[in-house]
Amino acid sequence: MMIEVSNISKKYGNFTALQDVKFTVNNGELVGYVGLNGAGKTTTIEIIAGVSYPNSGDVIIDGHSIIKEKKEASKNVSWVPELPIFEQDAKVLDYFIYLAGYYGIGKEEAKKKAEELFSLVGLQGREKDKLKNYSQGMKKRFALAVSLLSDPNNFLFDEVLNGLDPQGIMFFRDLAVKLKRENKAVLFSSHILTEVENIADKVIFIHKGKIIRQMSIEEIKSFTKTNIFRVVLGRIDGDVIKIAEKYGNPKLQGNTIFIENFNGNIPGLSSDLLNYNVIEMGKVEGNLEEVFFKLIGEQK
Repeated sequence: MMIEVSNISKKYGNFTALQDVKFTVNNGELVGYVGLNGAGKTTTIEIIAGVSYPNSGDVIIDGHSIIKEKKEASKNVSWVPELPIFEQDAKVLDYFIYLAGYYGIGKEEAKKKAEELFSLVGLQGREKDKLKNYSQGMKKRFALAVSLLSDPNNFLFDEVLNGLDPQGIMFFRDLAVKLKRENKAVLFSSHILTEVENIADKVIFIHKGKIIRQMSIEEIKSFTKTNIFRVVLGRIDGDVIKIAEKYGNPKLQGNTIFIENFNGNIPGLSSDLLNYNVIEMGKVEGNLEEVFFKLIGEQK
């Protein structure tokens, strides 16, 4: 019983969003799904959830094909998108009871579940509010409560940490670990790599629609001892890489330079980049962030 993603590909016109993506999420396993913006994380998760179809390949959920047996497959998977869409004028408790009906849960049972789940996600006392009065973080908490309604075996969380305050992030961390202990299969994407590293058993790296690596947390910790130095700049231009080349092998990601094999001359680097408004600089230790940027850099 698990999520099996079997060689799925997806195209939008001439653009290939996913190419031959294959991985599994076992019961009792927390799997992090990481990649740059536009890498294909959301497209993958939407296909697993059954709201989008691949051009080829399939997804098997607890033995059922999401393409050939969508109704059966969808029964046992719960999905929280990055930006949940709800009826904004609805009162929270009424809407929860309405959604429970889709799972065959009656009004009285739904009220009991609401009391339990709203308490769990920290929304007790706000049940009579309209959803339009909820913050983004509260809407995300509500979406998490809805995801737990039918007690499925499999969970998909797409950038669920976005919009959550530190307390909300801690709650999700505890919830994910709880689901793992209950032998659930959990796939979650996030840009907060430290949180992925904190709770994941395995991390899947996707880049430009292709899976480039799958690694356990133990493998990540022992993967590389490369000396990488990170510099976050307020502005960049065509000369900044040439300047950084004096100190190692630089790669530019947005407004951040990652210098591999850094020679250790921090005062010199800081002085040379003075006109670029240095926001932050420091060594990237042997962790998920270092592995992530090393793997992405190797693809260029």
